Amino acid sequence: MTFLRHVVRFVVSAIVLMVVGWLVPAFHVGGFWSALVLALVIALFGWIIEGIFGKKVTPFGRGIVGFLASALVIWVAQFFVGGVSVSIIGAILAALVIGIIDLFIPISTPYEAGR
Repeated sequence: MTFLRHVVRFVVSAIVLMVVGWLVPAFHVGGFWSALVLALVIALFGWIIEGIFGKKVTPFGRGIVGFLASALVIWVAQFFVGGVSVSIIGAILAALVIGIIDLFIPISTPYEAGR
């Protein structure tokens, strides 16, 4: 993946996180820069989880385990990024909304990029 594709991927992810912040009441993102850093932290945590547990447990995985891993990553990421506040219910709802948005605007995952 080229550098420009990475930049576009993170910008689109930040925009999606801002939309989720607008839709989900228990999920708040302070602004675009907070959303961009949050997208980077979520990607980093997803990469770490994939390295430890394998590709099926990542936030990008399918099924309930991937959904719960995604919610957990979103909830934990708030502690590393300023201007972001998420409740546990907000993280679950955000993971659901991000999954629905991903159906319409697919963002390639590290798993797919490695193929």
